[in-house]
Formats: sequence, C-alpha cells, structure tokens
Amino acid sequence: MKAIFKDCSLSALIAGMIATVISFAGPLVLVFHAAESAKLSHAMLSSWVWAISIGSAVIGTLLTLRYRVPVVIAWSIPGSALLVSALPTLGLNQAIGAYLIANLIILLVGLSGAFDRIIAKLPGSIAAGMQAGILFSFGIDVFLSLPEQPALVMAMFLTYVAMRRVWPRYAVAAVLVVGCCVTALSGAFRADALVYDLAQPQWVTPEFSVAATLNLALPLVLVALTGQFMPGMAVLRSAGYQTPASPIISASAIGGALLAPFGCHGLNLAAVTASLCTGREAHENPNRRYIAALSGSAIYLVFGLFGATLVSVLAAFPEALIAALAGLALYGAISEALTRSLSEPWERDAGLFTFLVTASGVAFLGLSAAFWGLLFGLAVHLLQVSHMG
Repeated sequence: MKAIFKDCSLSALIAGMIATVISFAGPLVLVFHAAESAKLSHAMLSSWVWAISIGSAVIGTLLTLRYRVPVVIAWSIPGSALLVSALPTLGLNQAIGAYLIANLIILLVGLSGAFDRIIAKLPGSIAAGMQAGILFSFGIDVFLSLPEQPALVMAMFLTYVAMRRVWPRYAVAAVLVVGCCVTALSGAFRADALVYDLAQPQWVTPEFSVAATLNLALPLVLVALTGQFMPGMAVLRSAGYQTPASPIISASAIGGALLAPFGCHGLNLAAVTASLCTGREAHENPNRRYIAALSGSAIYLVFGLFGATLVSVLAAFPEALIAALAGLALYGAISEALTRSLSEPWERDAGLFTFLVTASGVAFLGLSAAFWGLLFGLAVHLLQVSHMG
C-alpha cells in the first residue's frame, strides 16, 4: 500500500478518471440503445450498468495490482452493438445463457495460451499501427464537433496546445476544467437532465438454446477476441508492457460469467481508454502508470453504484465537450503510435496499411476493422519478409 501512495501522481489519477468518463460518455450509449430496443425496464438497465461497471472495476484492479501494469478492463463495445438487434429477437433470458456460453469459450481460449503465442509474434509496427487506427476517429472528432460548439472546442484546443508547451503532464486536466467552465458560463449545461437513483442488481435466470448460441454466443466470442483483446494487447505491447494475455483473458471471462445473470454481456481488455493510461500523459515513468488504471477502476466502482445518476450528469454536458475531451486526451497516444508504426523502414508499409485499414472502420463478414487491419498488416509484413529472404 505504501508503494501505491508513493507512485501516485495527479496526472495518473486524472488520466484514469478521464478514461472512465469517456467509457461512460461514448460506448455506454450502445448499451442504452440495446436496452431500449429490447424494451428493458429502467431497473434492468440500471442492473446492467451496475454489472459491467463493477466487473470492470474489480477485474481491472486485481490484474493491475498483480502485474503493476495499467490493465484497463471494460465491457465489450462490439458486443453491445450486436445486442441492439439480437436482444429483441432472443429475449433477455436466452441472451444471458449466450453470455455464459461465450464466457466459457473465452475462458478456454485464455487457459490454452494460444492467444499469447499469436501476440508474441506480432511485429511492433503492426501493433502500433492498429493502436493509431483505433484512436484515429477520436482525434478527428475534435474538429468535427467544432461547428456545434466553436467557442467551447476552440477554448479546449488552445488550452491543450498552450499547456503542452508549459506543463504537458496536466494538459488534459486543464482542458477538462476549461471545458466545464465554458459550458457553465455559456448556459449549455442541462440541469434538467439530471436524475438521482441508486443501482439495484436484478437477477435474470439464464436459458440456453442452439439459436442463442449460434446467433449471439459465438459472435460475442469472435468480436471480443478480434475487436477488444487483440487491439487491447497491441496497446500494452506498443507501450512496452509484456504482460501475458492468458491471465487477462481468463480473469475477464470468469468475471463476465459471474455477473452475466445481472446483465453483464462481457468484460474484456480496453483499447481506446487503455491508451490514456499507458501513455506519457499518465506519467513519464512507465512503472508508475498503473496508478491511472487503479484510478479508472475506482471511478468505475462509483459509477456502478450511482450509475443512473452519473450517466445523467454526462448527458447534461454538450456532446461536443465529451468529443473534444476524448480526442485531445488521446492526441499524445495517437502521435506516439504513428511514430512507432513508421519508425522501422523495413516495417513501414506493414504499419501504414494496418493503420489505414483499422482507421477506415470497415466491418466485413462480422469482423471488426481492427481484425482486418491486423490481417492486411500481417500480409504485407509476410510478403516483405519472404521477398527479403
């Protein structure tokens, strides 16, 4: 415990906080869409938010403390997207059964160690290109939100640029403060959107069917491994952390299975928000960046207990503020990842094509852009290696 207090820094604490805020401000919208499409009750939605938040907090904390590495756990974003159409068709009970089967399969993958062997052979340029591609859309969203709130976005942008010159570690914190102040002064804060409610877990008895297994469980496994764990491990590797993938996958699967009856559709390694905790914005010393993950997990815990209330707080702020905050907070990670992806001349093509395909956002045959970026990058890399040989 003394070591944790010694390693604490304001920049790491704020990086973790912002990472969690971004998770709630963006990807959680898909959960709301899925709940709305399935006509779930407010109590069930609150339980769902509680389950994914508590799971992310507990698993993230345990893994971070075990390895002293910023391991950020979150719910499955592509899995949330799948549920928008699948949940109304299958019903909640069969969906819960599919969650349990999916977690069992993911646990077997984790215990087998196969994922570690794949990641170990991933060239650094491809891992970095994948990370840069994943974060690309967040970077350009800053400027896409400019027409909506020009004064707000410009104030945040200029604050970031100025702070990067004089006090870079606290640039993101300053952006957050300025954004909140401009919002309050302009009257854009929607106080009427606030609600006050505590989460109450709701048990749902699982039902199992072949249809749910084929139509939901297997797709959940596929998108978790290719769309979350693979880019998540790429983020850790490109930041210099050699943490094994198997324990992370296995722990996430166990946590997801235990919380599935309360609505948790899957826990996995984060990629976008993890970049905030693994980069220099968290701390110059890589050995002290794990504090950012612990900070984020603590916020997850609070958000889980007061989920409905805090989600309404985020909804009360302009969307442009959240978009600008996310993009500006990730600029350092985007810059570092792009630099690494193009730093080795003989790997430059592989890194570039990985970045371009991943950044395109293309989804094909049910597989995410991160998967296709990896596939194209590896193909280019193998062709170049064979030509050199």
